[in-house]
Amino acid sequence: MSNEFKLNCAGKILDLKKPGVMGILNVTPDSFYQGSRCSDNWLNVAQEMIRDGAEILDIGGESTRPGASGAPTPEQELERVLPVIEGLASRFNVVISVDTSSPLVIREAVKAGAGMINDVRALHREGALEAAAETDVPIILMHSFVDQPEPGLVPVYGDVVEEVRQYLMDCVQRCEHAGILRERLILDPGFGGGMFGKTPMYDLEMLKGFRRFHELGLPVLAGMSRKSFIGATLDRDAEDRLPGSLAAAMLAIQAGAHIIRVHDVRETVDVLRFLQAVDEA
Repeated sequence: MSNEFKLNCAGKILDLKKPGVMGILNVTPDSFYQGSRCSDNWLNVAQEMIRDGAEILDIGGESTRPGASGAPTPEQELERVLPVIEGLASRFNVVISVDTSSPLVIREAVKAGAGMINDVRALHREGALEAAAETDVPIILMHSFVDQPEPGLVPVYGDVVEEVRQYLMDCVQRCEHAGILRERLILDPGFGGGMFGKTPMYDLEMLKGFRRFHELGLPVLAGMSRKSFIGATLDRDAEDRLPGSLAAAMLAIQAGAHIIRVHDVRETVDVLRFLQAVDEA
């Protein structure tokens, strides 16, 4: 691990001396992996993830998969995520992250108990930067290629790792100019197709060159769980991508990832435990 970080997430301290696992909790009807949709049973899913070792729960009310049924309004998104955030904050001592690009949702979610903002658009939506600056919680800045999912998008990069790294560096500078402390920022290179703008080969190149993202001196998150590049590489549907996801998680951890965002918490925690046992042997 190239750096050690401690983040204050609305009073809960997240110590990233060792990698942390973020469990994906989607309260949407159309997320790409059906197993992550839990609008009706979010409490049971959250309890299981916490029991299995998740340190962060990431609550999302908007699907970013290509072809998803229209983007919800901020009010609709808030209606989906707010009861979940309030319910989790009142029951569990776990970091709650809100996966949103909406200024309204950012403000209201943090008021309701969210201790982290996870924005796939890196605060580029109108008003999002200002809303995030009003809070004091950590912010995940993710690289994306376009604002909305685009079926059939064919991105072109010269050096995908360097171009994504430069984008993230620009985002960090933009946040600092808005008064957001550098110590609050986490970087996510944005694995996946659609709005994230990576073909499977670009995703593999980013995973291979993952250590270069540490050059910015900030915590780095890897979100690869069951994504399309794993399916394309192994010829597997989303339901059959667990082995590939675990292999990708292991490689990211070995390359210094500070947070692993996953659908399958128990299995990923086992990978972490095994790697740590080897390191400590």
